[in-house]
Amino acid sequence: MTNKGAPALPAIEVRGLSKKYGPTGILEDVSLTVSPGEVYALTGPNGAGKTTLMRTMTGLAFPTGGEVRILGRNIHTDGTRARAHMGAVVEAPAKFYPQFTGTENLQIHANLAAMAPGRERITRDRIREVLALLELTRMADRKVSEFSLGQRQRLGVASAILNDPKVLILDEPTSGLDPLGIGLIHRIVTSLATSGCAVVLSTHHLREIATYAHTVGILTAGRMVDTVDLKQRHAAYRFRVDDPVLAAAALEKLPFVKKASTRMPYAIAHLTDVGSVPDTLAHLAKEGIRVYEASPDLFDLYEYYRDRVEQH
Repeated sequence: MTNKGAPALPAIEVRGLSKKYGPTGILEDVSLTVSPGEVYALTGPNGAGKTTLMRTMTGLAFPTGGEVRILGRNIHTDGTRARAHMGAVVEAPAKFYPQFTGTENLQIHANLAAMAPGRERITRDRIREVLALLELTRMADRKVSEFSLGQRQRLGVASAILNDPKVLILDEPTSGLDPLGIGLIHRIVTSLATSGCAVVLSTHHLREIATYAHTVGILTAGRMVDTVDLKQRHAAYRFRVDDPVLAAAALEKLPFVKKASTRMPYAIAHLTDVGSVPDTLAHLAKEGIRVYEASPDLFDLYEYYRDRVEQH
């Protein structure tokens, strides 16, 4: 019997992951969890270990310690079944046969994927659909040797989403893309997450990723130094008032305010729900506090990231 009250199984679970090449430590005690429908952005300086982490998460590299579970299965001991519902591009751009067309390369990928247990055959219609989604229809019948770097990058993402994965892992998917290409990848990732796919991607485009990612993990020198819950950060509002200290004290008493603080000339309130803003304003007025301005207290992920990295 299924326990309807039980929490959903994590789509991706990394526990105490360590990786060494000889005496050199690349990853140290890295843990993260990604739920179905969540976009987890992994960032950090060059050389932090992001690609090694992604190679280990996809089973391309074996850990020195710890484990990785994809939909409950250990990626290293049950790899074939663990990867049955995974799509991935690691060390982009993905490698393709340059003498074959984009369509032919995706057909080869589809044929190989169909050999794994638990995977359904990928149709030609699905290949055409994915090429159109990545805006590669006009390049579909041209050899990959004629593709630009950005087009090869998009073809890699197309190959990763061919089998409509439940888990998607992308290493720097927007590297080499122009602004329109970056926006396209972001829209695709958002759409997949909305349909329930768990997405992990590495990126340096922090301000763009902050608009739609749910969680950001900051990796530095092989260690996860911080995990940022962007959903929680986006629920902060600032109120420019005549007495910020008095306003913060009044706001802290409200049941829908998780935390209140001051940043002159503002009182900052972290709300449980942005729909509570009118009630917050009404309470401040009732307390005799004059409000001159109310607006979202936008979280600057880039500035936060820079401060955290400089600390390490």
